[in-house]
Amino acid sequence: MKKFLFSAVAIVGISLFVSAQTKTLLTARISTPTVQCDMCKERIETYLKRYDGVTYINVNVKRKETTVKYLTDRTNIELIKTAIANAGYDADDIPANADSYKQLPKCCKKPEDGGGKNHPKQ
Repeated sequence: MKKFLFSAVAIVGISLFVSAQTKTLLTARISTPTVQCDMCKERIETYLKRYDGVTYINVNVKRKETTVKYLTDRTNIELIKTAIANAGYDADDIPANADSYKQLPKCCKKPEDGGGKNHPKQ
């Protein structure tokens, strides 16, 4: 009986210890210089919500910066930057995916491509 009780206490103790370990949560600020409008903000935030491990996303259009919080055991900063590039936007040193950029609405494209803030929304 003592062995059973000791084993049960040990199992419960180990279970609590394992579940009490916190996952590493990092915050990263990514330069997104091609963000033009609130539509860009919505597209990036919606796209990144699909990624496992991303817990917070905020795109600041005025500062052209994206703040992301993520769990390091599920994703990493390079995958997040690549995801932003795959959505059609530059992310730090990773250029936008050309095919994705072509599919963006005109208001979300760079001013030199006929887009930008001064362009009327579609």
